[in-house]
Amino acid sequence: MTADLRARVAAVPYWYHRIELPGGIVTPGWAPKIAARYAIPESMAGLRVLDVGAWDGYWTFEALRRGAKEVIAIDDFSDRLGAEMNVPRPKWEAFDLCRDALGYSEDRVKRLEMSVYDVSSERLGMFDAVFFFGTLYHLRYPLLALDKLAAVCKQSIHIETALLDDYSPYRGIGQGYSGGHMVMEFYPDAQLGNNPTNW
Repeated sequence: MTADLRARVAAVPYWYHRIELPGGIVTPGWAPKIAARYAIPESMAGLRVLDVGAWDGYWTFEALRRGAKEVIAIDDFSDRLGAEMNVPRPKWEAFDLCRDALGYSEDRVKRLEMSVYDVSSERLGMFDAVFFFGTLYHLRYPLLALDKLAAVCKQSIHIETALLDDYSPYRGIGQGYSGGHMVMEFYPDAQLGNNPTNW
């Protein structure tokens, strides 16, 4: 069983998340680098959670590990990281593999291909917590996305995103926004990481 799971993990062409699976198997992704920095509550007992931009599902499965009663994972696969690296990214392949390996039912953890702009209480219901990690800077309309998520969240929205501090793609290193300024910078092309999906 462990050898079969190891072979299935190895067959996935690109892993973004490092996810611990049974038998001491860890998927070969690289994110999150330091999960503790996300400051997610140790107990999510009984909570209904929305994971936006779920990728391979690290945070989906972490919420379940911490006791969430249900998690809905959404992704629209618009992040071009895999394509930019010339690596195919089959939709939900890694997520489904992990869900099966961890023994979660589709009733407890659902995945939907959808944009954050399509989130609504009519479509998904209400959530106690929303995870919104590594997604905000990929959005052409970030404030609209935050409005959509706030409308379906009863308690807390957890956000992680790229920050501007000592770097500006227009001015270079040491020419950023230090000193506590509140700034958003717009990238109309592929200035950030040579990725046109970084807005």
